[in-house]
Amino acid sequence: MSIRPLDGVRVLELGNYIAAPTAGRILGDFGAEVIKVERPKVGDELRNWRLYGGDTSMLYRTVNRNKKSITLDLRTEAGRDVALELVRRSDVLLENFRPGMLEKWGLGPEVLQAANPRLVLTRISAYGQTGPLAERPGFAAVAEAVGGLRELVGDPDRPPVRTGVSIGDSIAGIYAAFGTVMALFQRERAAEPIPLRERIIDVALNEAILSVMESLVPDYLAYGIKRERVGGRMEGIAPSNAYPCADGTSIIIGGNGDAIFQRYMEVIGRPDLAADPELKDNAGRWRNRDLLDAAIGEWTIRHRRDEALKILEDAAIPCGPIYTAADIVSDEQYKARNMIQQFSVDVGAAEPKTVGFPGIVPVIGGQSLPIRNVGPDLGEHTREVLAGLLGMSDNEIDALEAR
Repeated sequence: MSIRPLDGVRVLELGNYIAAPTAGRILGDFGAEVIKVERPKVGDELRNWRLYGGDTSMLYRTVNRNKKSITLDLRTEAGRDVALELVRRSDVLLENFRPGMLEKWGLGPEVLQAANPRLVLTRISAYGQTGPLAERPGFAAVAEAVGGLRELVGDPDRPPVRTGVSIGDSIAGIYAAFGTVMALFQRERAAEPIPLRERIIDVALNEAILSVMESLVPDYLAYGIKRERVGGRMEGIAPSNAYPCADGTSIIIGGNGDAIFQRYMEVIGRPDLAADPELKDNAGRWRNRDLLDAAIGEWTIRHRRDEALKILEDAAIPCGPIYTAADIVSDEQYKARNMIQQFSVDVGAAEPKTVGFPGIVPVIGGQSLPIRNVGPDLGEHTREVLAGLLGMSDNEIDALEAR
């Protein structure tokens, strides 16, 4: 029997792009029925992002797995009426429009409350639903800058760079999913109805980034420390970096623990560094980070990747390869935990292709739970949902589509 902790929870997702759909994906991963509402004809714009073939990108298929897709035009009265009928039968409404958009459409919190007094409303926006910047639009790239992350990514002698994924959207989506589950948990435990304001989960992209910036702000306020970009290193922690190997690859080695450092230096043939009193604690090692990185790099460049990793692993020194997608799909650890799951999908060729998709995190029961379906075709479940859930006839659905 499948493990699905959120079986019986119904989520109405009005989100586009990555943030809210990530929250919906997480809820769907663990059993919630997620009904994704998309615009007729065009759908979620993510369908066309990184589209290399066919009519639906693998990015969309990934972020919107374990969902149903229906099409509704929320700019029309008929579309809003159907949306409210779905709200009456749902536990959660999830959205990431610019603040005020739901209200503009006549679907603000008070209207939703009247339709369903138990509804959890989860909202994701650039700066949150309140404050002087609430109405300002913004994508994750801006949030990552305003939240403090962008300033720390890259090399010190070059302008800040971005990470290779939409990390701000994904972090916000994780917080949104967590907040939603908290609200559902509180709702089920409460003896009295939960006030509307306590059932509105308000996630701001910039605040989601700020929350993972560790002691960036306290260090500044307590000591006047202004953190700077340090490339592959981590500020104040050494030695921890990427190092080149003889076969043209690089590996990551984290030897910054006091006891680990002693073994590490012995392994690379530098007992003098292990014995140096200046390097016995992390503060001293950080002051001498260039010296340490040079010594480590001189050792790694004499070894092929797998050879270097084997030597380090035998000495219990944290290390690992820098994986590409090809490395990930062939990795035995990922396979053992069902972290790459295969589906037949349209890639724009004459025949569908078997494609691996990342599994469900966190693991329950020893392996990743099975993905039920990858991101659906546009409107694939419209008739199923409107007929099965709302009891609409074919003629009524035809008339709605015509309008």
